[in-house]
Amino acid sequence: MDWTNVAAHWEANAENWTIYSRAGYDIYRDALNTPAFLELLPPVAGLKGLDLGCGEGTNTRAVAKLGATMTGLDIAPTFLRYARETEAQDPLGIAYVEGNGETIDFPDATFDFVTAFMSMMDMANQRQVLKGVHRVLKPGGFLQFSILHPCFVPPSRKNIRDETGEAVAVQISDYFDEADGKVERWTFSSIPKEEAATLKPFSIPRFHRTLTTWVSMIVEAGLTIQAFGEPMASEEVARAEPVVADTRVAPIFLHIRAGKN
Repeated sequence: MDWTNVAAHWEANAENWTIYSRAGYDIYRDALNTPAFLELLPPVAGLKGLDLGCGEGTNTRAVAKLGATMTGLDIAPTFLRYARETEAQDPLGIAYVEGNGETIDFPDATFDFVTAFMSMMDMANQRQVLKGVHRVLKPGGFLQFSILHPCFVPPSRKNIRDETGEAVAVQISDYFDEADGKVERWTFSSIPKEEAATLKPFSIPRFHRTLTTWVSMIVEAGLTIQAFGEPMASEEVARAEPVVADTRVAPIFLHIRAGKN
């Protein structure tokens, strides 16, 4: 599967993804993953950043609100339409560009930093993406990205729950299966079941890599790993949003920051 197939899947997802994530159903993102990502992010006020795989722009806007001048790049026109509409209604100085992460079409050393919120595990040629990120970063710049945790969310994962329904363990398999473009189908779990039954599930090609492969690709691209993060819901957050309580058993997300010398 190449980027054109990936683009078709994400364009098909984009309308409902935007509607339901903006309606508050992407609880993992809003309650845990994005706040943890922003906490790990170094100060970006006054810097020029690229958000790679920006989707409908919610996370791009979160970074812009920290004082960065942002460009959002995405492969799906519907995501970009929503992002641009929001920018027109509430300007933050964000430019949104349609493009492919494998051929990041900006001049060398354009950006002080690059972010990628939960997008890189869905890109077909991650090695090429990382090389492109290195090229468009200024010396001293950094990439920070989040992905499904390769160790704890490989192609096969199941929560083990006790008699009360509380997650107490995780069963995983197929960690070493790096087959490209396995399509996963699901909707946000917090959507009411009656409504979810009327929706076409998201169709998401996934390109799982082991942790060793991720580290190797980062190093091969010329980047130096600076920080790791494995978000865990606090007891307070888990009580408020029980859907994320399983992250107290084992992490679901991995955050990585890597710099260009």
